[in-house]
Amino acid sequence: MSWFLRAFRGIMASDLKKVAIPHKGVDFRGKVVLAPMVRSGELPSRLLALHYGADLVWGPETVDRSLIGSTRRANPDTKTIDWTRKPSQGAKNPPVDVKDSVIYRMHPEKEGGKLIFQIGTSNPDLAVQAARLVAADVAGIDVNAGCPKPFSTHDGMGAALLRAPDKLCSILEALVQNITPEFEIGISVKIRILETPEKTEALVRRLVATGITGLTVHCRTTPMRPRERAIRSQLRMIAGICREAGVACLMNGDVGDRDQALELIREYGVDGAMIATQAEKNPSCFMAKADGGSLPWTKVVEQYISYAMEVENKFGNTKFLLCQLIPGKQPAYRSISGCKSYTKVCEMLGFYHLIERARDVDRSLDIDPDNSGRKNKKTNHSALAAGGLIRESRALIPQAKKGLSDRWASLQTEGQPAEAGAISIYR
Repeated sequence: MSWFLRAFRGIMASDLKKVAIPHKGVDFRGKVVLAPMVRSGELPSRLLALHYGADLVWGPETVDRSLIGSTRRANPDTKTIDWTRKPSQGAKNPPVDVKDSVIYRMHPEKEGGKLIFQIGTSNPDLAVQAARLVAADVAGIDVNAGCPKPFSTHDGMGAALLRAPDKLCSILEALVQNITPEFEIGISVKIRILETPEKTEALVRRLVATGITGLTVHCRTTPMRPRERAIRSQLRMIAGICREAGVACLMNGDVGDRDQALELIREYGVDGAMIATQAEKNPSCFMAKADGGSLPWTKVVEQYISYAMEVENKFGNTKFLLCQLIPGKQPAYRSISGCKSYTKVCEMLGFYHLIERARDVDRSLDIDPDNSGRKNKKTNHSALAAGGLIRESRALIPQAKKGLSDRWASLQTEGQPAEAGAISIYR
């Protein structure tokens, strides 16, 4: 029997089963969700997607070994849960005085019950070890079997697992057997299509038999890049197999907004859709046109900065996302490259009502709000003096702290709008 007939039979069957959704898990059916994206899927981006109507959000791929050995901490300042560890910096025994690095951060109040943790792994035992550390705080564990980038595939992870179906199935089975019963959440997998429908069918049939509750298919092969048009000719077949097995099927690839997602769901018989590239550019794409549709980038950027400061996101990551959200032809896009603090970003964009908060966040992140970035970046004063730059050397030596009254006076002055340096984004 051809794959088309088997898919058709799956679609027409009236007594289809449905894999039970665990008590604390989530059903992917009927959902339009945010795709997992490295750098673009950090906490403020996820909060922004949920703000504009995403039903679920996937976090960025987190490698099992990076999470194992981390410590779970509740952060009272940001109201987040952080998984942190000492950066090794290439040493077996890193210095104890080194500041902890945040491996993963989530907001239980704002994304609890809607966050899917995606794990990068090529080992069943390590996958289970890592998943145990986060399973109590997320709505599901998703295995990355679709990322084509070398940082994922070099160790047999990501799309490399498509060529090792035995290993991929063993990882999913280990998670289903060890994580689902204990934490009552579902396990899912994200894949890409293979070169032929027959190869894809064989893989999908094996995957849906592992006990997973959901499968996402990116409608591109491993060598394909986002600029190449998604291939949807295999989608009905994959959806049919998933339906036959009672597993929810999400589609990914060239989904532009919520309205298009719903059209594609009806057209191809899938259960839901995942948005990636367009959500990176403007997450308000999750809003239906009936509710106003996508918003101007100016409103989206202001909301993003508010979330980024609320959770004290790493400034480097915030700056990267701003360069995705601000259109390249806008004057603000070019000006962002020179900003090295939240304060400077808010001044440049004219968000004066956010400047006081920006200063607090900069100080918390050890960033000089008014200078060129990190406070603790060491300057060789003797080298400056030796080079004849005595005045510059003296100017960089830290001055005595101001008294409280002086600091308050300075704060009042700083709070005044710096009109000359701002770029109006509301033209």
